Amino acid sequence: MTSPVQPRKAVLYRMVLDKHVCPYGLKAKDLLRRQGLKVEDKWLITREATDAFKEQHGVETTPQIFINGERIGGYDDLRRYFGKSAANPKAITYKPVAVLFAVTALMALGASHAVYGTPLTLRAGEWFIGFSMAVLALLKLQNVESFATMFLNYDLLAKRWVPYSYIYPFAEALAAVLMIAGVLDWVSIPIALFIGTVGAVSVFKAVYLDKRELKCACVGSSSNVPLGFLSLTENLMMIAMAVWMSLAALGTGEASAFAMPHQSAAMEDASAA
Repeated sequence: MTSPVQPRKAVLYRMVLDKHVCPYGLKAKDLLRRQGLKVEDKWLITREATDAFKEQHGVETTPQIFINGERIGGYDDLRRYFGKSAANPKAITYKPVAVLFAVTALMALGASHAVYGTPLTLRAGEWFIGFSMAVLALLKLQNVESFATMFLNYDLLAKRWVPYSYIYPFAEALAAVLMIAGVLDWVSIPIALFIGTVGAVSVFKAVYLDKRELKCACVGSSSNVPLGFLSLTENLMMIAMAVWMSLAALGTGEASAFAMPHQSAAMEDASAA
């Protein structure tokens, strides 16, 4: 008669101090339980105990995980042990921009539904660009100094006039807010058209002509988004929005293409009177 298969057992050593609980230890414990292992959770409750553990096992970090007596390593090692990918903070990725555009698109659809009763309106497309510009500007404004340093690597105007690298995120934010509000088109249109055109030319030259491999400053300085098509998209969206607003303004006289329903009704009543 064969003996029943013994469940795998994991021993987790993690740092749990009065004022600090290792977050990777919590992640490791959760992952082990989700994989169906019995977890023996051993706390290292002082710095001295932590240092002694590291010296005893010849490791530099905690947490440390042992499965059936075999040392697996830290949290990233544990993920790889279970066939999962481990986060690489230096990896090149388009994910931040893709997520940003997805969220701003949903915001635009939601705003359109709230105002017009349906998400599928032309105004939703306009709001999508405005919201995207606003969030991109916000990310840049988190650390203007770092943004300016990255921006100077490729922007043609900033290389000639450094203050432009500091002005850019504020200009983008101003244009975005005015476009979303549908006011002062004579301010937002020139700003969006100017910074969008300069940005598009700069990105095209750096990526497609000079073949340079740079990180994009479009989502701030804390990401590893490569300078390329998505970077160009940000600038082309600003140009498209500025051109669309200009054509709409020309076609409607003084009426703004971004007038809200109550504004449009008021203008129609005024015209009828």
